[in-house]
Amino acid sequence: MKGRLVARARLAPMQVDAMFGLLAAHFVGVSRAQFERDLGEKNWALLLEDDEEGLVGFSTILFYDSIHDGEPVSVVYSGDTIVAPSHWNSPGLSRSWIHAVMELHARASTSKLWWLLLTAGFRTYRFLPLFWKSFHPRYDAESSDATRRWMDELARERFGDRFDAAEGIVRFANPYRLRPELAETPRGKRDDPHVAYFLSRNPGFVDGDELVCLTEIAPDNLTRAGWRMVDPSGARSRTLA
Repeated sequence: MKGRLVARARLAPMQVDAMFGLLAAHFVGVSRAQFERDLGEKNWALLLEDDEEGLVGFSTILFYDSIHDGEPVSVVYSGDTIVAPSHWNSPGLSRSWIHAVMELHARASTSKLWWLLLTAGFRTYRFLPLFWKSFHPRYDAESSDATRRWMDELARERFGDRFDAAEGIVRFANPYRLRPELAETPRGKRDDPHVAYFLSRNPGFVDGDELVCLTEIAPDNLTRAGWRMVDPSGARSRTLA
């Protein structure tokens, strides 16, 4: 599985058709009109392709500038994201996504890059502790008041009154919901403290509720596993031991 970053405006009609088909096959409540509206709000798409199967996953991306503490920063917001279950064990999405956003940030004039992530499933939330040392919210550390204000500011700016600041949840009028067989949390996964925390913070995920999460994308915030996504040889991650 290989990842390819494509400007949204350069997506071919056949690629958009394949993206919609993949999303509709795994989520309930997907309409073509809403999918195209959401896609039109993004400026990039990461396509995950297999030589035999064609498109097996994608993530739409909004990369934009903002101001934080009086300084210009970049923000990446992950939109629709799906990987076919047959490729869930592949690191292709994680590796390609990290490389893609770092490439976008390299073109920007800002020094900091923040990732605004909505999570309606424990699998997506689990990427945070796997690849990033610091992220919010989490079970084992309270977010500072400053971090919560920044997270709320970004969420309110992006989602308006669909964002419930008291719960840290975004509720869309017509949410996508994973099909029941994909939304089920395996019994063993519930013992993972990160998964248990996600389920406690977002019990409405089965109805499409999205938990607002935030992390800074920076080399010194990568875990060893994160560095393996950046440098598969492991040379850099070994220096972190």
